[in-house]
Amino acid sequence: MNQSKYKYLSYILDENTPTYGNRNKFICEKKSDISKGDVANDTSISTTVHIGTHIDMPYHFFDNGQTIEDFDIDYFRFGTILFIDIIPDDIIIKDDLISYLEKVKNKNSYELIVIKTGICERRNTEEFWEKNYGFDPILANYLRENFSNVRVLGFDSVSVSSFSNRLLGREAHKAFLDPSKPILLLEDMDLTLLDKNSTIQKLNIVPLRISKCDGLPCTIIAEIEQYEN
Repeated sequence: MNQSKYKYLSYILDENTPTYGNRNKFICEKKSDISKGDVANDTSISTTVHIGTHIDMPYHFFDNGQTIEDFDIDYFRFGTILFIDIIPDDIIIKDDLISYLEKVKNKNSYELIVIKTGICERRNTEEFWEKNYGFDPILANYLRENFSNVRVLGFDSVSVSSFSNRLLGREAHKAFLDPSKPILLLEDMDLTLLDKNSTIQKLNIVPLRISKCDGLPCTIIAEIEQYEN
């Protein structure tokens, strides 16, 4: 038996939202408040764009890199998604993921790869940002060579860069975001409702459209088919 329905795969931003290295915070402040006699509620926010579920633009690491203006709306609509639910062997993901991908059939049919490492289950702990999984830079060219139509790599870790190995993380960002053929990075996805019995049938990324920006908070809406044993 299976059930198909739409789900959010993105988090709501609030003042408890974790960030890479716990460096930045989401600050939400009322500038006017009805409860204090003002005519209307008016809220101001202050934050980094690399917070919560967000997508990295090539401009994040390349001065000549693309920004939201360079991608049309169809770039963020996906009908062929490979969802992978794995427990990584190491904090830097490489060989175990490649072994999994080698077995995938019709590699060039996929437009988006989404990886659940399980760290989303620990998002409310310090481990989420202190010991987050990262991705080896080698994976970028592996995907370009073997999954040539993949436009975005999404995952539940706070960043493609593990906080425990930031130098390698910088190289990973550069490898994936290379402006000549970028694979955009969709970081900190909410994959808590998905498991090995889940299939993502369709997925839309809805970025906050900020001009000339290096990263964009996103809403993710997906059609999920859940198989029951």
